[in-house]
Amino acid sequence: MDIDLIVKISARAWALNILALVSSGTAARQAALVTETGAGRTALVQSLKHLIDLGLLERNPGHGHPLRPEFRLTEEGHALGAAAQRIHAQGLVNTELKLLRRAWTLPVLAATREPRYFAQIKREVRPITDRSLAQSLTLAEENQWIARKVDLQQRPLRPTYQAVNTGADIAGEIARAF
Repeated sequence: MDIDLIVKISARAWALNILALVSSGTAARQAALVTETGAGRTALVQSLKHLIDLGLLERNPGHGHPLRPEFRLTEEGHALGAAAQRIHAQGLVNTELKLLRRAWTLPVLAATREPRYFAQIKREVRPITDRSLAQSLTLAEENQWIARKVDLQQRPLRPTYQAVNTGADIAGEIARAF
């Protein structure tokens, strides 16, 4: 599993959503994607450029007006788009979709497929700060995507974190795709 790629994709809030929509057959033009995602035009354009820079999306050279380009998935983008589509097909409610758009949610879920200590997660998701990791774990725990367990027999007390419920399903999709 390539956590670095997961971190890069999730750096833009709408990137995963765009991959899912284009993979599902939504017209890959800015106007259609703005309508489908609900994203602002500027944020959407930045996410499209980000996906192009990552090599997951490209302009369709045989279609469209230069000012209204159409995009298509690259070969690597097809595999990740299918995974993104399966993640979005899990019937997520609006608060869960917002959590999914946060920068560190996907990498943290990927790192917690098995029980992990805070320091282990931080090592695996290399550029994350303590504060960002703590916030991500707290939000995921509040949405019941991650379970926090403390072994009272162990000294000092050290909680472990593991993806559960929808979080485990998403982590599984991430592991299959990356």
